[in-house]
Amino acid sequence: MSKREIVKTVRGRATVDGAGVHLVRVLNDETVVDFDPFLMLDSFDSKNPPDYTKGFPMHPHRGIETITYLIDGEMEHEDSLGNKGTIKSGESQWMTAGSGIMHQEMPQASDRMLGLQIWLNLPQKDKMTDPVYFDIKKSMIPEVKSDQSTVRVISGQYQGAKGVTPAFVKATLYDVSLEAGQKIEIPTNPEENVFIFLILGDASIGKDTIKEKTAVLFGPGDTIEVGSLANAGIRFIYFSGPKLKEPVAWAGPIVMNTEEELENTFRELRQKTFIKHAAHNRD
Repeated sequence: MSKREIVKTVRGRATVDGAGVHLVRVLNDETVVDFDPFLMLDSFDSKNPPDYTKGFPMHPHRGIETITYLIDGEMEHEDSLGNKGTIKSGESQWMTAGSGIMHQEMPQASDRMLGLQIWLNLPQKDKMTDPVYFDIKKSMIPEVKSDQSTVRVISGQYQGAKGVTPAFVKATLYDVSLEAGQKIEIPTNPEENVFIFLILGDASIGKDTIKEKTAVLFGPGDTIEVGSLANAGIRFIYFSGPKLKEPVAWAGPIVMNTEEELENTFRELRQKTFIKHAAHNRD
């Protein structure tokens, strides 16, 4: 088996989005090609509620899936049709925006807001699919534990433990905790693009020490190996998915394949013809 080597690192940068949410933006429109099929990645980490409680008021999405995962905290969500729910600590929501949705996400005050949201591109053939909410409860995320690590399988599978199965791009997501001074080797699909995001703590990968809040993209191979430093454990999110290798036209919350499709989308928003189908919950 061949070990994947680091080909790119992207350190997150503090920014403010929504109605005044302080967050760390890691992936953006400049990383689309390298991290295909993953688009934007935002990380939340605050013990100060005013940093995030203004939230993300009603806004549109089309052409993507948004995956929100909270390690700590609580986030209420609602759409313009009245669908609503709450994401709690250790839970995720996999939302297929598809043909279009208007929704809002409002983090609630808590001791700590720690988590992330990543955008997953939809293939051209599925861009205009019906919008769907898929709430992933804590009981749906199995854990694989050892003396050195805990792997929470959000989607895909790991050592026989199976998370959810995505409906479109079959992306794999793990939440991995590693004790101080330890290493973990994770088998990967050699045909997929693989990266990790260090959400807590600095990592040792090969000869490199990688700082917290950094995305680490790996080259080809069958496995990755990630280590923690001698004095502290780490927590990282593992992502793997097949490259779409399709053109990306991206403007704000809309991701399509052509500039013409973007112009049409914003025309529909102005004309109030954007919503094509009511969003529903996936069983």
